Amino acid sequence: MRKAAFPRSAAAVLLAVLTVFLSLTPEARAATSSEIKEEITDLKVENAVIQAQIDAIKTQYNANASEIQALVDKKNAVDQEISLLHQQILNVNEQLRIYGQMIADTQDRLDESNARLTQLNKQYKDRIRAMEEEGEITYWQVIFESNSFTDFLDRMNMVDEIAAADTQRLLDLQIASANVEENQRILTEEMADLQETRQMLADSEAMLEEKRTESDDILRQLISKQAEFQIVLDESEALQNELMNELAQKQKELQAAQYKEELVKMALRGQNPPSNATWIEPVSGYTITSAFGYRKAPTAGASTNHQGIDMACPTGTPIYATRSGTVTKASYQAGGAGYYVSINHGDGFGSIYMHMTRYVVSTGQSVSQGQLIGYVGSTGISTGPHLHFGISYGGTYVNPMAYL
Repeated sequence: MRKAAFPRSAAAVLLAVLTVFLSLTPEARAATSSEIKEEITDLKVENAVIQAQIDAIKTQYNANASEIQALVDKKNAVDQEISLLHQQILNVNEQLRIYGQMIADTQDRLDESNARLTQLNKQYKDRIRAMEEEGEITYWQVIFESNSFTDFLDRMNMVDEIAAADTQRLLDLQIASANVEENQRILTEEMADLQETRQMLADSEAMLEEKRTESDDILRQLISKQAEFQIVLDESEALQNELMNELAQKQKELQAAQYKEELVKMALRGQNPPSNATWIEPVSGYTITSAFGYRKAPTAGASTNHQGIDMACPTGTPIYATRSGTVTKASYQAGGAGYYVSINHGDGFGSIYMHMTRYVVSTGQSVSQGQLIGYVGSTGISTGPHLHFGISYGGTYVNPMAYL
């Protein structure tokens, strides 16, 4: 068995070994369950604020929607009223047209009657004048040319009858013309009333049109406001969905952190946390010369609390990465690990390989499972060629035999 090349005090060697162990898994520190719980609490508070905003927007949205519906109902009523007024105006216009035609027809009859009356007056006057001028018949002729008193009466009756007939015809025409004039006056008055009614209807229609225009303007504003509410609502709900997704992710992270913390507690209690990964042996043809845990120190400076297993095998035996991961350290430590490599496997587990003759990887390098990382040697505090192989979880070493 070979002694260490550079003897040191036991305390110094122990400190050096502990330094190597502590540097085994320098992965970025993950958030603790307590920190994640605080983040979840903050997210829930933020979600409550967003929910309050969504509720307020929905209240405004619903109120605006109700206002829109009320205005639409009012506008529909106005439209119906305008339609009714328009139909009434059309009806009045039709009545006015009919009245106009009736007045025109009456005027034609009146003109015809007046013309007939004028003609009869002229004919009557012309006949009387002709009778007087031409001497066809006079009252004196009726008196003196009568053969008898009976003949006189007959002649007088004839003259009276002619005169009465002419007078009656003139009177009848005058009465007819007067009736026509009265009918025309009544029609004209009724037509004037209809025109006044039409004007009133037109004024009402114009007023309702103005109300409808005003309602249309307000409705456009309300619809525009509704669109703005919808945009803000969509944005708030999208933000809330994003927040809920983040909350769900944080819940998963919390479960994972609590699980890892429980595994760390297991490791601290000396138990071996379970691993879902497959581990391979780092070397072949080995013999375990020192198990994990308490032992009698094989040489000065060696630990009595062995944090791994010693796998004795010939110098130069290839050493392979037991799992894929990232090399966190590839270095040399005199009086301790010698040439060593530590790998972070990314799931809380790490592995370390000590006492190499040399390593063939570098810090920060990604390695795959079974990849060559170095060769067995006896550098550092060692009593012969072997590989010190250690597995840690959360910085606490566990028994490698539980995973190989």
